[in-house]
Amino acid sequence: MTDLDTPPAPVSAVIGLRKEREVLTVALQTNRHVVLEGPPGTGKSTLLRSIAADVGTEVVFVEGNAELTPARLVGQYDPAAVMTDGYVPSSFTDGPLLTAMRGSGLLYLEELNRIPEETLNVLITVLTEGEIAVPRLGRVRAAAGFRLIAAMNPFDAIGTARVGQAIADRMCRVVLGYQDAAAERAIVAQVTGADPSPIGLSVRMVRATRDHRDLRMGSSVRGAIDLVLLLGGLLRVRGGYGLSAEGARETARDAAHAALSGRIKVVDGVERTPESVIDDILDDVWPEDAPPPDESSDPDSPDQDEQGGADPKGGGPQAEQPAGPESASSLRRDRKGGSQSRRQNGRREMQAKHESFDDVSPEVGELDEEAFAQLMAEDPDAAAAMLADMALATDRELRAAAKRLACRVFIQVGRVGTTRSRGTRRLAHNRRSDGDLDLDRTLDRWTGQWPPATEDLVTRTWTGHRRAVCLVVDSSGSMNGLGVAIAAVAAAGVVLASDEKLETSVITFASDVTQLQRLGQRRSAEDLVGQLVSLRGHGMTDLAGALKAARTELLPAVADERVVVLLSDCLHTTGAPPETALGGIDRLHVLCPLPTDEAETAARALAARGAGRAEMVRTLLDIGPALTRLLG
Repeated sequence: MTDLDTPPAPVSAVIGLRKEREVLTVALQTNRHVVLEGPPGTGKSTLLRSIAADVGTEVVFVEGNAELTPARLVGQYDPAAVMTDGYVPSSFTDGPLLTAMRGSGLLYLEELNRIPEETLNVLITVLTEGEIAVPRLGRVRAAAGFRLIAAMNPFDAIGTARVGQAIADRMCRVVLGYQDAAAERAIVAQVTGADPSPIGLSVRMVRATRDHRDLRMGSSVRGAIDLVLLLGGLLRVRGGYGLSAEGARETARDAAHAALSGRIKVVDGVERTPESVIDDILDDVWPEDAPPPDESSDPDSPDQDEQGGADPKGGGPQAEQPAGPESASSLRRDRKGGSQSRRQNGRREMQAKHESFDDVSPEVGELDEEAFAQLMAEDPDAAAAMLADMALATDRELRAAAKRLACRVFIQVGRVGTTRSRGTRRLAHNRRSDGDLDLDRTLDRWTGQWPPATEDLVTRTWTGHRRAVCLVVDSSGSMNGLGVAIAAVAAAGVVLASDEKLETSVITFASDVTQLQRLGQRRSAEDLVGQLVSLRGHGMTDLAGALKAARTELLPAVADERVVVLLSDCLHTTGAPPETALGGIDRLHVLCPLPTDEAETAARALAARGAGRAEMVRTLLDIGPALTRLLG
């Protein structure tokens, strides 16, 4: 397939690639055939077009694919003309190869390593002798100045094959890699004409996709171009640059999903979606509580801190500080942000808190997964608590690596809780007015007033297996370290347990409630774990407000049973008493992490009032079996 009938694209100025341009120019001047190798978007076509325009040489372009046959490359006789005039030269239609050979031009073969081997073998004599023998037409000799320039992606790209040695031995090879950040920003600016701020954000995100551990292929600079254009358009549609920081960040997220999700490829065997990886990168480049990043927060900027910190005005991670009292600004941020506020952990703080920290992270930006696996085998609680703390490290690279590892580890632990009991109907306790009275459980809940209030009655009825479950995670001041890890494992277990008979949702709360997954909407366990390990406990504990939010979430569900699983110490510090908010909830189960005597008493009392059961979670490995019992 050729584009001989297509007008040549306008030639863009080549930014960077000075060394590659010099090598290719000299190779063409000395009549060498060249293959340009590099990932998509590294400027192979742009470089060749620019050089060809400089020297005034015609370029014949051929798109390489599995359907490029020798006849399509070389040319063939026109059947109608043959029927009239016979096999004469005028009946032959030149293909792109003969067109370039006769016209002293460049034949540019794109995707060389996607072309069938039998088609490539046609080129062997052309590359060596400068001529080709065409049946019935005779020998065609290439005019002076004919050269073959081919381009190909690295061999491990999908759909590629190794180029035979007979072809490789006859061509010079020029390898192109991605350009540096400054060059990529200049390219995006040249194409889009946008302001520096969205260009800096887009280039940083695109470059981060190339180094992400869960991706086998990142995006080219074309992704950054599309991201800038989509972001600008969405901002105009949604109200311009006057949007709140939260609204602007959500707009950037939507644009990034559209621009990048189709360009990146997740590593085989990694159970993640491209969108979840993009969310990770956005969290790293533009933290939720920060203003939009600007060029000063670019890690490639010359005045960037060597430890990975950014200028605080840029919204990126701050340089590591010695452990000590929190600053007034951080306290103001914590009060303002409620349950979503976060205070990052410095290396000295984590070294003092975790004995094995230096083994797992021997240097800034490093996370030794083998050392972590050994610690996980020896002391899962210590390993999980440290991993949760590292997920909020001031060290940007360590923080990103810890979040990726936390997704894999906590999800694996959470898989234990997916087994459920069999059967279509069963006898279950609930707080509905129908059914048979369960006297023992009613007496456990009874306040002593006569007659008993309706909410004090516990009945038993046959129920179907369709359930709607809302996991309610306490993210107030008591949730840190191992508590965060337990919450992440619980969320993974609940989401992984969902199927056509079990709908799930997840919310977090302190003094306010935050929705992480709505009922009926599917969100990957990786996304939830990544968000939960980014939380740190702040604020008061409003249990009643959380239960009311869960009830509202469960109310529209088409289910035989509406269940709340509350992960909390059940010690409310604000709002109404939690037992006043149980209306509309069939059963309330409690997972009490790291319980004190006071917390265990409160948890068991609240679970009894909610016709459920309380499970004490004292170690990370308790959470899976506890979920199995509650969801069974």
